Amino acid sequence: MKKIYVLSLMAIVSLTLVYCSASKKAARVPKLTYTANLATIISTNCSPCHIPAKGGNKKPYDNYANVQMDIDEIIRRIELKPTDRGFMPFKKTEQLPAEVIAAFKQWKADGMLEN
Repeated sequence: MKKIYVLSLMAIVSLTLVYCSASKKAARVPKLTYTANLATIISTNCSPCHIPAKGGNKKPYDNYANVQMDIDEIIRRIELKPTDRGFMPFKKTEQLPAEVIAAFKQWKADGMLEN
């Protein structure tokens, strides 16, 4: 009889713990997209060189396809030190803010969504 009470108590405790953890859902962080997140960062930090409408003559990054294709190179170059060859943004004396670099990395990790 004592075994039945112990097993019943264990079952009740187990069910309680399962439902408690289900009610505390983790906050979902929305995935970054090119349109909502990266387009503005690129327009602000990569013009005029990579924004043709602003007079740039380099590969345009004002479109999803080009950024998606070059994301590894973009991340590599914005992580360089300003004194390193190939550092971007060109002619700047400081790296982009850490949160901007992190946005590029997060977009890639999120699957490089367009919208």
